[in-house]
Amino acid sequence: MAEFTINNKIHTTTKVLPFMANYGRELRMEGDIRRKEKVESATKFVERMKKVHKEAEAVLKKTQEEMKRYTDRGRKETENWKKDDQVLLSTKDLVFKERLTKRKDMWGHMQ
Repeated sequence: MAEFTINNKIHTTTKVLPFMANYGRELRMEGDIRRKEKVESATKFVERMKKVHKEAEAVLKKTQEEMKRYTDRGRKETENWKKDDQVLLSTKDLVFKERLTKRKDMWGHMQ
């Protein structure tokens, strides 16, 4: 039932049913094998599936651009480092196999 529910619900990003995107038709529980339905030609099916995929791709691309724009709002420009530049690194979050010993500066204070 969970799979049925997921496949038969319009996806918030693609705006299309996952089952529709995969099989080109809505997922239905009922069915009557005695009922005569016209079978869609392969060419029409392919055309319809291409349209569904193209629409889903366009919506996904738009969503991706919106997500990037939202994420980039908080980003800062990075500095350009060159070879041999000296930088200060914090060891606060580094984990070592052996405990590092703290050294004293020239006045005897721990660093």
